[in-house]
Amino acid sequence: MNPILGWALAALFVALAWQQYGWQGALFAASVVVFWLLLQFNRSLRAMRNAAQRPVGQVDSAVMLHAKLRPGLTMLQVIALTGSLGRKLGEGEDDWAWSDEGGSSVRLHFARGKLAGFELERPAP
Repeated sequence: MNPILGWALAALFVALAWQQYGWQGALFAASVVVFWLLLQFNRSLRAMRNAAQRPVGQVDSAVMLHAKLRPGLTMLQVIALTGSLGRKLGEGEDDWAWSDEGGSSVRLHFARGKLAGFELERPAP
């Protein structure tokens, strides 16, 4: 979801709660928003903790990872798919790679925080 839309919906929820139930409603709505933020933070930490337990840039199957990818995924979603942190390629671009034991690798390019392109590289037979 777009962060601007999410914050606008949260502000609208608090404003409607204030209008309907006064300060108690606004307090309840703010509590719900904070709870939602804590859930998202916990999700991020769990994905990073799981990824930290595996070797950097390693996946079980690069071909299966390539099949699951689609443009628009965030880095957190890709880390959840791979189960490991990616290997950074180069200095300037936002390019990352994951490889498997067979030598196949998947190169991913992110633009503005979203997956913009990806390609599968297989070793020569």
